[in-house]
Amino acid sequence: MLVLIDNANLKEIESLYRDYPYDGVTTNPSILMKEHKNPFKVLKDIRAFLPDDSMLHAQVVSEGTDKMVEEAHFMLNEIREDLFIKVPVTTDGLRAIHILKKEGINVTATAVYTAMQAFMAAKAGARYTAPYVNRLDNMGADGVQVAKDIHDMFRIHNMEADVLAASFKNSQQILNLCKHGIGSVTAAPDVLRALTYHDATFTAEENFTHDFYSLLNEVEGTHLK
Repeated sequence: MLVLIDNANLKEIESLYRDYPYDGVTTNPSILMKEHKNPFKVLKDIRAFLPDDSMLHAQVVSEGTDKMVEEAHFMLNEIREDLFIKVPVTTDGLRAIHILKKEGINVTATAVYTAMQAFMAAKAGARYTAPYVNRLDNMGADGVQVAKDIHDMFRIHNMEADVLAASFKNSQQILNLCKHGIGSVTAAPDVLRALTYHDATFTAEENFTHDFYSLLNEVEGTHLK
């Protein structure tokens, strides 16, 4: 399962990459707004930092199919040609996905709230579809199950698409998707850090260290250089 960072703060991204070899970064207009900087400069700086094999996803904001395609071309020219273009699964968006796919452009269908939206986006040519797991939970649906349903449909119908699940509140949601074989997830830094943090791990480390040095003090002539 690919694990991506859902964030646009370069210092935060750099910090996370020091801890673990993530698979890329996802952004959206709301995430970019938090940086209060030129969004294209932010995206260029992120792309410049990321390893070549890491993905970067950025979203179009234009209305209308033609404008979406035009904006996608602009972003590819400004940032890098292997950028993943995020397109909402509106009617205009699905048309844009189909056009961009024909041009060989990487597309991620976003703002996915139903399994059939994801299915139709994949038929249009989306490489990834991004269901909003926790937002679905907050709406009274089962976000994890929706992501699982999408994954299963892609496999049953031999579609060249994967789930890029987004919008997580906790690491348990990610665990449930990981156990089901979901292809990729993207999450905020605090959720990502929770994937590996556990108080008991640090307690065990402290106990092992204490016991080892107690042994050194007990055994005469034993010391560390």
